[in-house]
Amino acid sequence: MEVFFIRALQLILCFSLLIFLHEGGHFLFSKLFGVRVNKFYIFFDPKFSLFSTYSNWWRKLRGKAPAKKKEDGSYEYEGTEYGLGWIPLGGYCQIAGMVDETQSSDKLSAEMQPWEFRAKPAWQRLLIMIGGVLVNFIVAFVIYAAVLYTWGETYVPMRNMTHGFKFSNQAKSMGFRDGDILLGADGKTFTKFDGSVYRVLSEAKCATVLRGDKEISIHMPGQLNMLEMIKQQPRFIEPLVPSLVDSVIPNSPAAKAGIRPGDRITSFNGQSFTTVNDFNTIRGKLTDMLAVATHKDSVALRNATLVVQRATTPPDTLHVTLNADYTLGIGWYNPLTNDYKSITRHYTALQSIPAGFAHGWEVLAGYVDDLKYLFTADGAKSVGSFGAIGSLFPTTWDWCRFWELTAFISLMLAFMNILPIPALDGGHVFFLLIEVITRRKPSDKFMERAQTIGMTLLLLLMAFAIFNDFRNFLF
Repeated sequence: MEVFFIRALQLILCFSLLIFLHEGGHFLFSKLFGVRVNKFYIFFDPKFSLFSTYSNWWRKLRGKAPAKKKEDGSYEYEGTEYGLGWIPLGGYCQIAGMVDETQSSDKLSAEMQPWEFRAKPAWQRLLIMIGGVLVNFIVAFVIYAAVLYTWGETYVPMRNMTHGFKFSNQAKSMGFRDGDILLGADGKTFTKFDGSVYRVLSEAKCATVLRGDKEISIHMPGQLNMLEMIKQQPRFIEPLVPSLVDSVIPNSPAAKAGIRPGDRITSFNGQSFTTVNDFNTIRGKLTDMLAVATHKDSVALRNATLVVQRATTPPDTLHVTLNADYTLGIGWYNPLTNDYKSITRHYTALQSIPAGFAHGWEVLAGYVDDLKYLFTADGAKSVGSFGAIGSLFPTTWDWCRFWELTAFISLMLAFMNILPIPALDGGHVFFLLIEVITRRKPSDKFMERAQTIGMTLLLLLMAFAIFNDFRNFLF
């Protein structure tokens, strides 16, 4: 439960900040061009809001008289209403004279006013609409630069991963071998192991590995599915981790069986292995069996036999009963932190600016390239909402990781918002560009219908994403 709250708090803080800045971009350009902003809200507020500067209690607190009610039941206010909604699915800036999700064409005054959005020239309306996206892009690049300046960049070079990598059967059929050190592909040298490695390998025609003291070229098909490479068990490629015990949880099955730090586990129920990668594969098969087993069978399947190799004694055979979640209660030795020599690169303030921009551009390009997988069966299943995004945040508070994820989500929101879909900023930009080219302005009724269609599509997509979150959580 503690992990849930830590992740939820990070998610709320991240989204609140990005929504505020995004809507602030619209607000800034609106004020710059003399357009009135009726409302500025963080989160949505159907029926009621958690906070509003137009609330009578807030007016009294500030020494102002309660708002006077007009004959039609509405209230007349001056300035912008600032508020906090109760549905954390976004926010909005209600701009006077603009048809959007907050107001229909019927609510616009019959006579166009000079301070309305619709009264301004197309280029000003265009800047108002891209203001939010522009701010999101700038914020992302600034955050990346600030992270590089504050914490620098620490990573393990591929050549320093001396234990090598573990490969799937698919990769082995192409010529890879367990223990190979991946160096690059198609002329690109890999500096570190991250998601971009899978992206490059999926389209590569030739990969280069270090096998012993020789560099070997391996021919590849150039059309692999990146999602399948990552989701298959074992993965197409992953760092090889020796099956060496680093720590044992007190009173765990491993502790009760007599397993100690420094032990090397070499067999599980008669199946030999030398790496954690192989152990996880064996345990994964057991988990699948337990998932369909009866209670009586599951209790029996949790009883396992291990062979443990110790430095000063012959191999020892131990009997253990796994936890209810089918774990041993051990921490494996991590060569990334214990064996491999890492490199930390520090940046000055001036160096961090171009480096932050370059890194942000690389992240954005990778994200856009990966969107093609959304149109596959596995890609559709991976679409998630707040649950999926929240799971990206670390289980403990890590400011460096928090800001990196905030920058990534800012880029994601910027790109998704600029897509030419009605109800998104990109939809308004699309119609404005048509207006500039054709010199004909779409009617308010047409914009209202387009807005309704766009909102319907977005709500359906959100419902699908939430459904995926629940499915992934339950299964």
